[in-house]
Parts: sequence; structure tokens; C-alpha cells
Amino acid sequence: MAITALGIVGTLGAQRAMGESWRVGVDAAERTALVRSGPFAYVRNPIFTTIGVTGTGLSLMVPNILALASLAALIIAVELQVRVVEEPYLRAAHGPAYLDYAASAGRFIPSVGRERSSRRDAGFQR
Repeated sequence: MAITALGIVGTLGAQRAMGESWRVGVDAAERTALVRSGPFAYVRNPIFTTIGVTGTGLSLMVPNILALASLAALIIAVELQVRVVEEPYLRAAHGPAYLDYAASAGRFIPSVGRERSSRRDAGFQR
């Protein structure tokens, strides 16, 4: 229960840290500020990270095959949302500023999943 509670509190804190940029989903026509402070200074997706912590805690409370399958589905859905929807949008909306940010902050865990410079350069030229 403690892991689940930690995940919920972390999710609410990360949402609050986004301030005016907090949205559900991506609207390609909308432009919000690129948040790089608070938990976003360390990871680019702290909300999804803490949702994963919540899911892990829930799976540990009810350790069965359905809980593990649900956790796996959550992880796959988050990976797809971030890689296919959110990162391309942020690259297009913020250009080099997002690429610099992606090189300095991990995707879900600090320092893990940072963009390398050659990949950043190629990604912006598309």
C-alpha cells in the first residue's frame, strides 16, 4: 500500500509541477511551455513514472497473473504514448530546446533514456 500511495502522491506532485502546461492528451495545434524544473529536471515523464509506481504497488497488493498482465499492459501503453505521440509532438513544438532537454533528462528514470547528440541532430532535421 505504501508504494501505491507514494505513486499517487508523486503523480499529483508531478502534475502540479507542470503548472499551466498540464494537459490530458496532445493537441497538435496547442503550444504550452516546456517544463524543465522540479521533477522534470531529472526525468521527462515524471507523471508516467509515478503512474508506473502506482501500478507496481497495486500489482504487489494483488499478486496474480491478471495484476502482472495489467502492469505489463500499462508499461506498453505508456511507452507507446511517450514514443509515438508525446515525443514527436514536443520535438515539433519546441525544436532544439526540447532536443537539448531530452539530452539532459532521462525518459522515465534519471539519466536513463537521454537522447544522444547524433540522434538529436537527425531527429530535428526530419
